[in-house]
Amino acid sequence: MSWIHAKAHDTVARVRQAKDKQGYPFFRVFDTGGGLHAHIEGKPVTNFSSNDYLGLTNHPKVKEAAKRAVDEYACGLSSSRPQATTIEHVRLEERLAGWMGFEKCLTFTTGYQAMLGTIAALADKDTTLVLDAYSHACILDGSFLAAGVPKNGPEIRFFNHNSAKSLERILKTRERKNALVICEGVYSLDGDTAPLREFVEMCERYDAPLIVDDAHATGTLGASGRGTLEAMGLQGRVPLVISTFSKTFGGIGGLLFGQEDIVEHIKNSARSFLFSATLPVPIVAAASTILDMLEEDGPKLVTELHQKATYFRDGLKAAGFDLGASNTHIMPVMCRAEVKAIFMHVALLECGILMVPLVYPSVKIGEERLRVNVTRGHTQEDLDRALELLKTYGEAFFVLSGEDIGPFED
Repeated sequence: MSWIHAKAHDTVARVRQAKDKQGYPFFRVFDTGGGLHAHIEGKPVTNFSSNDYLGLTNHPKVKEAAKRAVDEYACGLSSSRPQATTIEHVRLEERLAGWMGFEKCLTFTTGYQAMLGTIAALADKDTTLVLDAYSHACILDGSFLAAGVPKNGPEIRFFNHNSAKSLERILKTRERKNALVICEGVYSLDGDTAPLREFVEMCERYDAPLIVDDAHATGTLGASGRGTLEAMGLQGRVPLVISTFSKTFGGIGGLLFGQEDIVEHIKNSARSFLFSATLPVPIVAAASTILDMLEEDGPKLVTELHQKATYFRDGLKAAGFDLGASNTHIMPVMCRAEVKAIFMHVALLECGILMVPLVYPSVKIGEERLRVNVTRGHTQEDLDRALELLKTYGEAFFVLSGEDIGPFED
């Protein structure tokens, strides 16, 4: 047995144990659907862990646009953007830049790649990367990728989550002459928003450009869905924003917004852009159609999402659930024990409600929770049924009382 088999043993043993107990919660296979309403093992399921926040992924116009693009451009372009850029890519980038209020937009094949490529293209030995302690994996991996460049890696520092004071301490004590600050507009595991106004003012004071990962706020926050900057009145004061097509825009793909010269630099430098296959045109067509809807009815769509989120939040709070620091449509139902989170997930799924549990190492031990995302696409019946089942099993598994029910293992 080689060392790679030995390395895999502990992980595989834990997964097999969970599967034997019918408690392994991940990689559930959708028979049909895959959005907010799907089938798993032949049974209908309402998905409350989906990021389809405006419920537009299955809209007939979106699917029809993708089908037409398949007929015109096939399923993919079989090359990377330097050799395979279509007029559809260019038009969508131009439209998105105008919609978001930036000079330029660049589409990557995934949001993960957009963050990796941007960080690696900007950070060098003269840079201190200043990251929020709750940074998403793409921010961490992009930073570590940049740091691994021989003799040209940046310094990496972390500030306490959402703390302007902690951010200022690092900006004052950094070792490199340049600083690049990265945070998220909405944090996907906790559902809380960054105090962006404080961060913007701090970054302006210390001449430190700010990158905001707004993946979970694009289409959901701001009067017309333009994200955290619109919601907080900060448009024009953040130099770079990164987002994605995999939430509101119903597909997959990364977005970089910024000043033209900076985006052009990244376009010609980011390895995750230059050496990755071009975003398929059917995805571009679907995103373009959703942008049509946002341009026409953005305020209405966002209002409907917020109304449903408020209804669900009020119901959870009235029942006594702990939602952590959440103040958005993302509402972690805190279980604070792995066994409770897994039992809740299994019981809810048996009743046709999918809420994926987050356990260590996705979250810290003691912060285990169900991932609960309310979307505009959930019906009133979906919301009411989910609330009733959460109350029932929250009491049954002592989530509401906080009592201990022992470990998941034997």
